Formats: sequence, structure tokens, C-alpha cells
Amino acid sequence: MFLTKQNLAMARTFGVAMVAAVSLGGCATYTEEFATINSRLDSLDAKVQGAAQSAESANQSAQQANQRLDQMEGRIQQLEAAPARKPRG
Repeated sequence: MFLTKQNLAMARTFGVAMVAAVSLGGCATYTEEFATINSRLDSLDAKVQGAAQSAESANQSAQQANQRLDQMEGRIQQLEAAPARKPRG
């Protein structure tokens, strides 16, 4: 059977339709992949915010500890500078 111009045109149209159908069918999977990626990004964002809060809490604790050490330093220097006590007895 020889292909006529009409058959070639029909075959080309069918080929274009198939390519278009496959291309559009692939788009649906991207939507699901984007949803998965967005979910992962949301999870990572929550973890980063939690880590930032923990870091801020640790920073505040360190500042309080430094203030306490500064308060103790003066007393320690005063005790070290005091004259030595003689033992009893």
C-alpha cells in the first residue's frame, strides 16, 4: 500500500497529537513533585526556625553565665588580695 499525501498528513497530525498528549501527561507528575518539594522545604524551614530559637536560648544562657562570672570575679580578687590568715593553735 502506497502512502498518499492525505495519509502522510493524517500520520503527521496523529504524531503531533501523540507528542502533545505525552507532553501534557508529563506535566501532571511535575505538579506532584513540586508539592513534595514544597512540603520538604516547609519541613526544613520549621527545623531551621527551631534551631534558631535554640541558638538564641543558648546565647541568652551564655550571657547570663558571663554576667554571673563577672559578679564573682570581683569577690574572688578581693579574697585573693586579703592577707593570709594564721592557723589556730
